[in-house]
Amino acid sequence: MCFEPHVHPGAAAFPVIPAEPVATMTDLVALAPVDAVTLTTLVDNSTDLLLTDQGPVHRHSLVAAAAAPRLATNVLDTGETFDIPLAEHGFSMLVTVSRAGHDHHLLFDAGMTPDGLVQNMRRLGLSPSDIELVVLSHGHFDHVTGLDGLIRSVGPSNLPLVIHPGAFTKRRIAIPGLLELELPAPSCTALREAGIDVIERRQSSLLIDDSVLITGEIDRTTEFERGMPFHEAFTDGAWTPDPLILDDQALIVNVAGHGLVVLTGCGHSGIVNIVRHATRLTGVERVAAVVGGFHLSGPAFEPLIGPTVDALAELGAEAIIPAHCTGWRAAHAIAAAMPDAYIPNSIGSRLELREPV
Repeated sequence: MCFEPHVHPGAAAFPVIPAEPVATMTDLVALAPVDAVTLTTLVDNSTDLLLTDQGPVHRHSLVAAAAAPRLATNVLDTGETFDIPLAEHGFSMLVTVSRAGHDHHLLFDAGMTPDGLVQNMRRLGLSPSDIELVVLSHGHFDHVTGLDGLIRSVGPSNLPLVIHPGAFTKRRIAIPGLLELELPAPSCTALREAGIDVIERRQSSLLIDDSVLITGEIDRTTEFERGMPFHEAFTDGAWTPDPLILDDQALIVNVAGHGLVVLTGCGHSGIVNIVRHATRLTGVERVAAVVGGFHLSGPAFEPLIGPTVDALAELGAEAIIPAHCTGWRAAHAIAAAMPDAYIPNSIGSRLELREPV
């Protein structure tokens, strides 16, 4: 855990996050509807310039890449090639909410490499200086490290960063007889020294004039979503089991005329737990889109694919967009069960939902 947040004069333009919990398990959060939301994928495990627009998702296509400045090369007869967004094992999303004629931009997660985030923003024609707020879904390094390049790009800016205090915990993956891999954790001290205004929250938080909800810790209610086996935390001088990863949190927006958009980084809480928690917190039953990592990849998680897909199918969502750690088996199962809602993700893709006229 880090120490108490500083109060910076430069942060005054951003809505103050209340010190007291926004909600308890029995309270409803008054999440204000927005006129529109755009989720732009900045970092993900895949990039595909041949994908076409699909429903509410618009693509960064080969045509867009061809119109951008080129890279020099000595091995092609033209002496140049396309400067395209690059994939990595990580996740980052630019969230733009529109309300009463005003747009606000926040960053949800930051990817795995120091410069992957900012370089993809450059390739997509986006400016890091437009980001008003950063939210981290949890403390794993493939969602954090891109803050390095972001900080170097914007300089000391008092940029608010909302994070669960558990994200600073030292962790590892320990599979007996096979693997012991320590997972680098974010450094609260380094972030503060770089001019980031670290705001720690266990409970839910309402941001941007009550139009964006960060869930805080998520209720675990399903029988099948039991966390991440072999995940450990270093607490009280020893490595102890940490399957629940309690710092895992999601971002929720309520788009007028559509319903909830649920955005998750890895979904360590379980994507069904997350969606049910979102509807319970807000009192809004209609779910328009579920986007992000669902963490259903690999032998430990693939048994969860069946009940997860069944529960997601019951939502009747406009768009189900699995990304990052969802895994190809789960993505194929979602596509088979919900062919009209399933949309593959790619860097530069933009989910755009707007209040019907």
